Amino acid sequence: MAFLPLGQQTEYVSEYDAGLLFPIARVDKWTDMGIESERLPFYGEDIWNAYELSWLDSKGKPVVAMAEFRLPCHSPNIIESKSFKLYLNSLNQMRYSSIVEVQLLLEKDLSHAAKADVSVTIKNLESVSSLVVLTPDYCIDELDVEISEYHPNAELLSVDNESGLVEERLVSHLLKSNCPVTNQPDWGSVFIDYKGAKIHHESLLKYIVSFREHTDFHEQCVERIFIDIMRHCKPEALTVYARYVRRGGLDINPYRSSIPLVLGNDRLTRQ
Repeated sequence: MAFLPLGQQTEYVSEYDAGLLFPIARVDKWTDMGIESERLPFYGEDIWNAYELSWLDSKGKPVVAMAEFRLPCHSPNIIESKSFKLYLNSLNQMRYSSIVEVQLLLEKDLSHAAKADVSVTIKNLESVSSLVVLTPDYCIDELDVEISEYHPNAELLSVDNESGLVEERLVSHLLKSNCPVTNQPDWGSVFIDYKGAKIHHESLLKYIVSFREHTDFHEQCVERIFIDIMRHCKPEALTVYARYVRRGGLDINPYRSSIPLVLGNDRLTRQ
């Protein structure tokens, strides 16, 4: 962690430099959670959104845009967030003839860093003017519960084995963890979509809040939530999707699912 750009004093450069990207191997955390990299127990992606993307057109006039990046969850590496921002900033004073040229460049560099194919979609501001959405899903945050644990504890989870098979989608906006490099807070909303014995909502809320003092990257928190629910609640199907609040012009939104699927990228109010 001492070698990561995040938390270090850095100089922001405006000349293109793909070497600024700093990959982090996923395998160490998978090993800690008892996950075999050759047989991942989930499907999914890490969806990144960049809100501060800019470059110069062929005549030297600035272009501003937003971009969506999708990293497959099986990629050997994630990309450290500050290095991602520094890399994007290195395009600021570079001239490109088209959006397609920029998109292909980003896909090449990010795929090389992640060691897997990364998809990039660049969006002009007019096309994203109405992205903010509300969720109709059942929010468990108003449940009257007493909470005293603020480090992940899967034993808090419980199910009603007499309930029969249920399908529901629950959401909590109380997810918080801490950056493993800077120890700064990461805030997010988490969606739990499952089919199986009914998970006690109070137990799920206590479990989500138990991440409040936990230190991990966004992707690793979502994977831990997925693994813990699968092991302790044993649903037939499960999808965990977290939407994190942006920092440094980037937000990270990982999802993990027991079935192969592609989820949308609708922003929430805090994003």
